[in-house]
Amino acid sequence: MRDPYQVLGVSKTANEAEIKSAYRKLAKKLHPDANKHDPKAASHFAELNAAYEIVGDDDKRKAFDRGEIDAEGKPRFRGFEGAHPGGGPWGPGPGASGSRFESFSYGPDGFQRAQGGGGGFEDLLRGMFGGAGRGGGRGRSRHFEEEEFGAALAGQDILASLTIGLPEAAKGSTARVHLPTGKEVEVKIPAGIASGQQIRLKGQGWPGQGGRAGDALITVNIAPHPLFKPEGNDLRIDLPITLYEAALGGKVRVPTLDGAVELAIPAGSNAGRTFRLKGKGLKAKSGTGDLLATVRIVMPDTLDDAFKDLMRKWQEQQPYDPRKDLG
Repeated sequence: MRDPYQVLGVSKTANEAEIKSAYRKLAKKLHPDANKHDPKAASHFAELNAAYEIVGDDDKRKAFDRGEIDAEGKPRFRGFEGAHPGGGPWGPGPGASGSRFESFSYGPDGFQRAQGGGGGFEDLLRGMFGGAGRGGGRGRSRHFEEEEFGAALAGQDILASLTIGLPEAAKGSTARVHLPTGKEVEVKIPAGIASGQQIRLKGQGWPGQGGRAGDALITVNIAPHPLFKPEGNDLRIDLPITLYEAALGGKVRVPTLDGAVELAIPAGSNAGRTFRLKGKGLKAKSGTGDLLATVRIVMPDTLDDAFKDLMRKWQEQQPYDPRKDLG
């Protein structure tokens, strides 16, 4: 954790009133309930309260300034200097008044105090947000209660994205995704998911204060495929064929997501003609789409003299105008 003085934005010579004023201002600004769309709000608010636990308590502040505790309120290793009053060789040392250092965490159950103690951010927050805690006490492992904040704070949803291939989207799969919370979770990809759709992971978002944790919303992106282009539940593919296959017809192999199949090309097929292969598209609740294969006539890489002579002879004997309808 950062230096608590830096977290609060005060100098080491700040008085009690200045520290309280700085804390109040930041607590209102950083409170998770006022920053529902900021995934880091909870951790920032927790860090602020941890800093005030140190600087806002006179004994702890002195102990921190003397280097006896760290920014989390934990005793520092001080070597084998002998026993001090109220503690062992690693104890708080003189001037610490035998106080018990406290720490807290922000988790699914909200803020929790590890040990009880006198004075702290709970009293100040209670005054800021209204109401008294249940039971009126400051007992061990005490939680902030709903009365102190007006209502339980539900956890916040978090956003993450995941990119998968078209075959995984078509057939379904599992993938691992890293969440802003630091977790890495396994996501089940349903068959037929479309690019831009979201998968909701219940309870994997930011934890709440007295309420349930938020959810993780995973936006799925489908990487472009070198052959297929999704179009709803259908898939489109450009199908290259030779000049003689277009003229004479024949059977050609067409790739699909399930393996190649044969397609009969009728004689005299023009470029741009589209053939529909039933059931070779994407699976969805509404049914399985088709594969739409559009013919593209490809000339040979090299044109030799024999081919050119053939085309000239054809041009002379069988002329035709494919643009006659264009006006």
